[in-house]
Amino acid sequence: MTQYVAEQFTSDEADILRRYFTNLDQPVFALVNLPEVVKGALFARYSRSAKSLRRLFLDEFVGELDISGDMTIDATVGLKRAEELYDRVFFEYGDDSVAQLGGVHLACEQASNILTKVLEWGRLMSYLEQSTRYIDYLARIGGRYRYYRDPQVGESPLSGRYVSDMDRMFESYGQLLPDMTDFYRQHTPKDSSTSDFAYRQAVRAKALDAVRGMLPAATVSNVGIYGTGQSYELLLLRMRAHDLPEVQAYADLMLAELRKVIPSFLKRVDLEDRGMEWSRYLGDVQESVESVAQHLVPPDLSADEVSEVRLVDFDPEAEVKMVASMLYPYTHLPEEQLEREVRAMGTEDRMSVVRAYAGTRANRRHKPGRALERPFYRFDILSDYGAFRDLQRHRMLTLEWQKLTPQHGFTRPEAVDAAGCAPTFNKVMERSEDLYHLLNRDFPEQASYAVCFAYKVRFAMSLNARSAMHLIELRTTPQGHSVYRKVGQEMWRLIRDEAGHAAIAEMMKFVDLTEEPPLGRLDAERRAEQRRQVEERA
Repeated sequence: MTQYVAEQFTSDEADILRRYFTNLDQPVFALVNLPEVVKGALFARYSRSAKSLRRLFLDEFVGELDISGDMTIDATVGLKRAEELYDRVFFEYGDDSVAQLGGVHLACEQASNILTKVLEWGRLMSYLEQSTRYIDYLARIGGRYRYYRDPQVGESPLSGRYVSDMDRMFESYGQLLPDMTDFYRQHTPKDSSTSDFAYRQAVRAKALDAVRGMLPAATVSNVGIYGTGQSYELLLLRMRAHDLPEVQAYADLMLAELRKVIPSFLKRVDLEDRGMEWSRYLGDVQESVESVAQHLVPPDLSADEVSEVRLVDFDPEAEVKMVASMLYPYTHLPEEQLEREVRAMGTEDRMSVVRAYAGTRANRRHKPGRALERPFYRFDILSDYGAFRDLQRHRMLTLEWQKLTPQHGFTRPEAVDAAGCAPTFNKVMERSEDLYHLLNRDFPEQASYAVCFAYKVRFAMSLNARSAMHLIELRTTPQGHSVYRKVGQEMWRLIRDEAGHAAIAEMMKFVDLTEEPPLGRLDAERRAEQRRQVEERA
């Protein structure tokens, strides 16, 4: 099997592209010689387009830019190394803070949905990933469906079975998409106040949400990353220690492209006594803990039947400590004394502090200050992999997840049942599970490629109240996917009821507890259309 499909460009297109992209034939490349706002806009558009970034640039951005002054630039041969100062300070003296000062926009294409979760591991990086709700995955790359073909599997007797089963999963996905589109049109007809465009977009998003669970984790996606040299170094060290061959191969591609832009920041990655030693350490730790875990916690030990969202740890005194933290900058008292004063207050007095600190929040982007970072919560969650993909991208928290397998069962949207499409959906899940078990015998690391998004994965999430406010308010909006909306709603209820943190729950005033609306994105599409009309008139 061929891992990546190189896109073809005309000579004129290549002449333009080589000024701004560090290669024209690999799935990983850096963006250079472009204004920062253009890079950001490119990545923003990237997440909602089926096109590659280079094709998107040619089709939608070149016409708006003056590129006449860049004719002599050739980014594909790498930038000159005018980094002697960085070499001396960073490499010889080990001042890691220097590597926080140079950033790179990196495009990562044709990455499986197992790899994308590894790429999005870094807390101090920014990501945009191709969305499953704005584009369908039926457009082929090089005549093939959009899933990753592992070379080791491709050279094995399982190659034919892998390709056949994956193709049939995508074919079923393609069959259900128009059925679900028709279902939403019939059950949620357009009203006179809604434009045809906004209605079509909202229906399409709901239909894509309904069928996305049929996509296997091997489905390839495009990810835009912005990070500092230090962040990339840490990410690459972990990727080089990873057990999955795709991750290791991608680390090499990323290192080659990043070295064309910020070479000094990445010199240590593959030095024997620096980065390679560090990666071996990470790999050794992973191997030893896995061995101990299998010995002490047998894989065949049955899991307790518990609710899918559980609050497993919190501080009962969190609200007292939070109020003390709110008052701290405005007093002269030491913290322990201030906590005693708050503990002696009545409930109304403490709530007056909380309400003053929260202020009048006009929208969810108005967030109270860092006193909310004092309380903490740890949740144990079991949700489908599709929802996990969205929740995992939140960076100001600690999230650990277990291997993706079919063992926890899958979720099937109620709309799929109502549309009479459950048998087709279930058949894909059976095919996914069978292929997983077949691969797991000889290729345990690659077996997760076969598991569809609808299957559940268990993960633990630790976060403070400020981060929880952002996550829960964002993920419960009506335009959100139904699965992670329910996760967010339950997290809020557990904070209010099980932790007893009513004051914190009250501050989260933009949590939406309503049932799933018929066309969740309709209001968002209306607002987007209104903005476009205003911009066109301006």
